[in-house]
Amino acid sequence: MTFMSPVMLLGLLLIPAVVAGYASSKRRRRRRVASLAAHGFVALDPVRRRLREHLPFAVLVVALVLLVLACARPIATIKTPQRTATVVVALDVSNSMAATDVQPSRIGVAKAVASDFVRQQPSGVHIGVVGFGDGGVITQPPTSNHAEVLRAIDHLSLGGSTSIGAGILTALDAIAGRTLRVNLAKLANDDSGEIDLGYYGGATIVLISDGEETSGTDPVTMARLASTAGVRIQTVGVGTVVGTTVQIDGFTIATALDAQTLENVARVTNGSYHQIGDGSPASAVSRTIRLHFALVSHHTEITALFAAAAGLLLAISAAISLLWFGRVV
Repeated sequence: MTFMSPVMLLGLLLIPAVVAGYASSKRRRRRRVASLAAHGFVALDPVRRRLREHLPFAVLVVALVLLVLACARPIATIKTPQRTATVVVALDVSNSMAATDVQPSRIGVAKAVASDFVRQQPSGVHIGVVGFGDGGVITQPPTSNHAEVLRAIDHLSLGGSTSIGAGILTALDAIAGRTLRVNLAKLANDDSGEIDLGYYGGATIVLISDGEETSGTDPVTMARLASTAGVRIQTVGVGTVVGTTVQIDGFTIATALDAQTLENVARVTNGSYHQIGDGSPASAVSRTIRLHFALVSHHTEITALFAAAAGLLLAISAAISLLWFGRVV
C-alpha cells in the first residue's frame, strides 16, 4: 500500500502523546480514588473493571490511527479479472503509400482504418504502433492508453521502400517487449520453424499495406516465424489492383495493390485478409481479435474505506463508554 499524501502520516506521531495523556489522567484518578478509599469513602475498583474501562479508549486510538491513514490518502493495488489482448498495428509508410488511387491517399485511408480499429477496441486491449518502410520502427509500445495510440498513428510520415518482413519482425519486437534475435541464414533457407522466439499466443498483428514488397526478407517466411510464436496476422490491403503512379525523387513510379502477398501472409498465420472498399475493414478485423481473461492490477484510492472504518470505530467507542460509564470515553 502506498499513500498520495505521505506527509500526513506525521500525524501518527501525535498518537503516543494522546495515549500518554490518557494514561496520566488515569493515574491521577487512581491516586484520588486510593486516597478516598483509605478514608473509607469509596471502594476500590476490581481489576476486571479497570481493564474494561480502557476498552473504549483503545477502540478510540485505533479509530484515530485509521483517520490519520485516511488523511494520507492510501492507495491499494487490486487485481481484477479483465478481458484483454495485445495488438500491434503495423502501417506501411513507404513512398508508394502516397498514391492516390484511393482517396485522399493510401496513407490517409490506412491511418483512418487504423484509427477506427483502435476506437473500436475495449479498454483492456493493449495496442502498439509500428511504422515500416525499408525498416520498422516502434512508434508506440503496446499500451491501454488508446489516446496515445491514436496520436502515434497520426504522426506517422512517409519515406523509403517497402519491407513487409521488417514490419512483421518489428511488430514481434513490440509484442515481446524486447529486440528479438533472428538467424537470417535460417530465414533465407526458409527454416523459420527452427527459430525459437518464445510464445505469445493470443497476440495479433494488424498489418495495413499496399502489399508491394520491394526489399528485405520474404514476408511469407517472416509470417511463418510469427505463426510459430503463436501470433496471428490480419492484413488490410490499401489501393487498387489497377494502380496508379507516384512521383519519387523526380521519377514516376507505377504502383498497384498486391493483394496476393497480403493474403499469403495472413493465411500462414491463420489470419484473414481484408481490403479497402469491402465493407468496413476495421470492424471486420476487430471481430478477429482474440480476447482472454487476465488478472490486471489497478491502483485504487481507498481513503473512503479507512474513513468509514474510523467513523464506525468512533461510534462503537462512544456507545460502549456511554453504556458502561455514562460518559464518552
